[in-house]
Amino acid sequence: MRLPLLAAACLSLALAACGQGESTPDIDEATGGEEVIAAPTAEMPVDAPPQEEIVPSEAASPGDQAAAGEPGSCLSEVGPQASARLAERCIMVSPATRPPCNAANPCTMIQGEIDRACGQYGPGETKPAECAA
Repeated sequence: MRLPLLAAACLSLALAACGQGESTPDIDEATGGEEVIAAPTAEMPVDAPPQEEIVPSEAASPGDQAAAGEPGSCLSEVGPQASARLAERCIMVSPATRPPCNAANPCTMIQGEIDRACGQYGPGETKPAECAA
């Protein structure tokens, strides 16, 4: 007599638990039925230090910053044409998936990647022309 009563109680608890917390996710039909997750809004913590406000007239335009280059970058060291040539040579010889062949990096870093990539060729192998430049 106790076994059927215990089984009925377990079954009713299991069925009651299945119905709880069940909600249908928001589905966006325009994106192929993927679930839409709302991103939380960004808020500054109450105890955060005060932030400086930049007046738009004081901020440099992105074009001015790109033309001048960041301090220490190859672009600021040798100029746009020479840094672009060095970065292009680096891209042509580097086997790395994310090489540092960017004019925003120091010229020594870019040249170091060229030297490292060209140094991987054996004595009997033909190196790319960019290694000799």
